[in-house]
Amino acid sequence: MTLTDFMRQRFKGVTDSVGGFLNSMGLMPNTITLLGLLGNTIGAYLIARGEMTWGGILILLMGPVDALDGTMARLRGMASEFGAFVDSVTDRYSELVIYGGMLYYFAHQGNVLAGILTFVAASGSVLVSYVRARGQSLGADTKVGILTRMERYLVLAPALVFQQPVWGLWIIAILANVTAIQRIIDVRRQLTGRPSRNH
Repeated sequence: MTLTDFMRQRFKGVTDSVGGFLNSMGLMPNTITLLGLLGNTIGAYLIARGEMTWGGILILLMGPVDALDGTMARLRGMASEFGAFVDSVTDRYSELVIYGGMLYYFAHQGNVLAGILTFVAASGSVLVSYVRARGQSLGADTKVGILTRMERYLVLAPALVFQQPVWGLWIIAILANVTAIQRIIDVRRQLTGRPSRNH
């Protein structure tokens, strides 16, 4: 079980209560999805300005929001594959816009190493999700790995709050790519011996 799955089960009662309240206010799941993206974009803007702590706090607050759109859709009986697809794509945009804010800041500071770390961390983060999605398209779902999205969030947000973004980037740059490799190996294991499929 991944940390994401564990957290969803552990706090299901809380998210169901909040999701039900938001539904009763007439808010739609897609509205919450877009609000989460907007909040992360504002956080990225603050990071680009060098306001790491405030940007990190805002990103930290957006974490629970990310869990509510799916909960609201389920409670409404509106959960769908397309909704899950939109949520996943929005999550990638949220991550990349945060890394974009960091890259802008480090470029403005002339910090080449931190800029490279940001690129490697962003690449690893996207590859973790891409490897799973590509594996699923071949009939091999993989959730293994030491740094899934929840773990990346729990590393990056506190690192920003405590103004230690480079340390957070080092951790993500290394472990996100390790996670991508773990998933590649797991997909290979699942597909070994299966008949090949056309691309």
